[in-house]
Amino acid sequence: MIDRLEKEIDMLERHLTVLKMVNDNEPIGIVKMSNETGYPHHKIRYSLRVLEEEELIEPSSQGAISTEQTAEFLGELDEKLDVMAERLHGMKE
Repeated sequence: MIDRLEKEIDMLERHLTVLKMVNDNEPIGIVKMSNETGYPHHKIRYSLRVLEEEELIEPSSQGAISTEQTAEFLGELDEKLDVMAERLHGMKE
């Protein structure tokens, strides 16, 4: 059970890394993201697909770009992560 949670956290971390790279360096392609993060191309591609399905990025001929929803999502991210961290901390007690 905990192993699955750890894998989900790893995947979320990768998705957020990719999203922040797109937001900060748009347009940006898979090769550049892979080179800068060390993640294999197929994992970057999967993260891009997930982020596109969530409408947080969209493809362009030069690479991935952010959408109108990206800034709002990133603006709320710290608060949402804090809430999750508090819930996890509460499970320890």
